[in-house]
Amino acid sequence: MSAFHREKVLSVRHWTDSLFSFRATRNTGFRFQNGQFAMIGLEVDGRPLMRAYSMASANHEEELEFFSIKVADGPLTSRLQKIKEGDTILVGRKATGTLIADNLFPGKRLLLLSTGTGLAPFASLIKDPDVYDRFEQIVLVHGCRHVSELAYGEQLVAKLRDDELFGPLLAEKLTYYPTVTREPFRNRGRITDLITSKQLFNDIGQEPLNIEDDRIMMCGSPAMLEELRQMFDARGFAEGNHSEPGHFVIEKAFVER
Repeated sequence: MSAFHREKVLSVRHWTDSLFSFRATRNTGFRFQNGQFAMIGLEVDGRPLMRAYSMASANHEEELEFFSIKVADGPLTSRLQKIKEGDTILVGRKATGTLIADNLFPGKRLLLLSTGTGLAPFASLIKDPDVYDRFEQIVLVHGCRHVSELAYGEQLVAKLRDDELFGPLLAEKLTYYPTVTREPFRNRGRITDLITSKQLFNDIGQEPLNIEDDRIMMCGSPAMLEELRQMFDARGFAEGNHSEPGHFVIEKAFVER
């Protein structure tokens, strides 16, 4: 188990029947960039059972936070959803991931596009002062099926708006746009459709998508990521990675189990 840190669960909150978040201790030697993920999990029958999870906490915070779905028959999440304060989780010693600002060309507006628990890396990024220095506008889009599934993100943004340091930054630069697909809500529709129809930009009172100014990070369901990738490819946007920056980056390590 030397490849992992053993961390103690400090708190657990169940947001819906299918979503929960938890906080844990953080080894002082564990370093990461905001937007990255690590392998986390549990020891089961003497062996580590691990999955990729984005840190929802920022790299300047003393504790680690994660945002997870619950899958009844998921090898890991069926067990992880039952953790409680005082339990032990395993956290991989090395963080990685493509959702970092250095993988993008310089730009004026950063679009953070997420569905479900794909919000997690952006929960970390919107607590990064450097991101506000790099971009004039940041648009955080969170798509879910039901209104109740927006609760984690809504509370996150509300708490940051009241924060002494981040409150002024959010007021000046951050636009939060939650949307649902299966219930009445002030914003309705799939992210791809909202961008294509320009409804998203009309709703927030900003200019439509343009390749000169816009940089995009995406994290969510595989179907959503592929649809958005095709849309951006068709518009001439280039995908970035660690070796070469681009107009958009995608996080492919999405937890479904």
